[in-house]
Amino acid sequence: MQSLRLGIDTGGTYTDAVLLNGADQVEASAKVLTNHQDLVSSIRNVLDTLPQLRLRDTRLVSLSTTLGTNAVVEGRGTPACLLLAGYNETQVRRARLHDLVAGGHCVLLAGAHDAAGNETEPLDLATAAKVVRHHRDQVTAFGISGMFSVRNPAHEIALRELVLLETDLPVTCGHELADALDAPRRAVTVAFNATLVSYIDRLIRSVEQTLNEHTINAPLMVVKGDGSLITAKLALERPVETILSGPAASVVGALHYTPCNNAIVADMGGTTTDIAIIANGRAVLSQDATQVGAWQPMVESVRVLSIGLGGDSEVGFSGGAGLAIGPRRVVPMSLLIDRHPQLMSALISQSKTTPNARSNRFAVPLFSTQAQYDNLSAAEKQAWETLSEGPIDLSLQAMSNRPLTRSIAELVRGGLALYSGYTPSDAAHVLGLMNHWSTEAAQLATTIWHRQMRQVYGWGRRSSENPCEIARVVHEKVITTIVQAIMRASLECDHPNSSKSELAALNQLVIEWIHPRKDQSPGSLLSLAYDQTVSLISVGAPASSYYPQVATVLGLELTIPEHAAVTNAIGAIVGSVIQRERVAITQPTQGLFRVHDPNGPRDYTDLEAATEYAEKIVRRIAEIRAHAAGAEQIEVQLSRNDNTVKSDDEPRPVFFESHITATASGRPRQTQEPLPNINMSSR
Repeated sequence: MQSLRLGIDTGGTYTDAVLLNGADQVEASAKVLTNHQDLVSSIRNVLDTLPQLRLRDTRLVSLSTTLGTNAVVEGRGTPACLLLAGYNETQVRRARLHDLVAGGHCVLLAGAHDAAGNETEPLDLATAAKVVRHHRDQVTAFGISGMFSVRNPAHEIALRELVLLETDLPVTCGHELADALDAPRRAVTVAFNATLVSYIDRLIRSVEQTLNEHTINAPLMVVKGDGSLITAKLALERPVETILSGPAASVVGALHYTPCNNAIVADMGGTTTDIAIIANGRAVLSQDATQVGAWQPMVESVRVLSIGLGGDSEVGFSGGAGLAIGPRRVVPMSLLIDRHPQLMSALISQSKTTPNARSNRFAVPLFSTQAQYDNLSAAEKQAWETLSEGPIDLSLQAMSNRPLTRSIAELVRGGLALYSGYTPSDAAHVLGLMNHWSTEAAQLATTIWHRQMRQVYGWGRRSSENPCEIARVVHEKVITTIVQAIMRASLECDHPNSSKSELAALNQLVIEWIHPRKDQSPGSLLSLAYDQTVSLISVGAPASSYYPQVATVLGLELTIPEHAAVTNAIGAIVGSVIQRERVAITQPTQGLFRVHDPNGPRDYTDLEAATEYAEKIVRRIAEIRAHAAGAEQIEVQLSRNDNTVKSDDEPRPVFFESHITATASGRPRQTQEPLPNINMSSR
């Protein structure tokens, strides 16, 4: 019997799985709703729908996930403690690090190096030890970042050893995650890593448990943000590298079955829409342009524009902007009633009464780690226990039990619970574009939402009570938002050095040309169009509901692959293992060439000798990292990028710095490794 590969994608709304044979053909696929309270049940359910006898022939399993990306976009995460050596409060505030640590702590410590790697201030280990002991029971992980740690990681290494001595919590250093000098962005990257540990840990262990239940003895890999694979063990140590894992997998999967030279890949899920650019047959990669919500982590990934627009995005009112969609994810009303039909009577009752700000608003629980639960107030713990018994109608509780609604609001802010609300998916059900869940509930929710917008917020036409007309307004807003996002992604790729304000102004102008207003007179002298070699590839479950119209507006040829609904799961299993390592060579003083070895700087008086050592060390590190990431049959390629300055006083260019990069790649090996024990208990 031919061996198979199993790809799994766990998203905010759906969990998908595919079985691929040796010819890369899909033998079976499945899609189920993601249960955030019990990820094991989601993965078990999706595997249960696949041919059980064939599952036992699986020799490799790979996982992609949007949970990390979704957590950031929605402002969730688990509490972490950042130890920041050499930073100041202004840098912390501008980088919005307090927002990222999710109720954790950002601690400034004395200790610094300069850009050449020389120590300028000793590290205050005594204060650091007190901080670690004080916060270790309040957080789920530690992150460490020093201002110039990529030039000398000594302080970060010392702090890591201290944390490991005082706690059994996960800890990550900035120099392990990024090699560029931008310290605030490196600190953001460390914060991402620390706050995401519990999400990825919980997901990976859920997958492992379910694989064991199905007698699948195969190594588990995880997709990185650049589309390559790493072992589950490495993903637990560096979860930030799984940021944009889902979008990367969708690009890899889309290209696997739809090879093309130049294209735009748009993946619309429940929470986000992710847009990537294909140039010369390859996904455009970037470290500087990796954007997730309001942050730019220093992680090399497929260049993706990720916006908070999905089938589950909340449709609401946003002041002068009027109708707004996202970025907050809510439970669609059609889905809520489909899963909890006993709530239909409450929805019918709402449709017959005067609307208020909490119409269409129920609350459902997600999950909590032990650390999160322990940090809750007594009222919040009681609210959590109440939610665990079933959804709560907040339109009723707001009047009769205000303390409960306030506590639930705190749980939602902390990522432990989720509201229901009106969404694009509900509008699509009304328009007949979807039929997954309760169309009757979607129609009722549409009417309730429209009355709420009109009577509570003063937005919308008074004449229309037709659910289809109301839903069409929402649907058109989704189309317009997608078009704007695709144009923005295209312009940012073509003009990477332009400022955000310049791109915003240009984007608005281009949109008016390519997507004219309804009141604009015909016969315009100027029009814009995409290059004829560019096509649009749309994947994700809602693709067919929106993208035919998007393609028409943009004048692009549209391709929706045969397995568009499970493209992420396909992309998860067809990738390879790739690891890159970069070492810098600088000249701190004339004639002295410093190799910034990850183990500490090393000096030479000859540039070629320094380069030879740098190439040797970077090759070895890349090969070791590729093996640790799960590769076999490893090949390594070296590249060198010299930065020199021309001077009128010198006959030859003056050396400034050089970067030696090694890229190690190989096939995923099919041998299993045990997962490390991480202190990450959850309720």
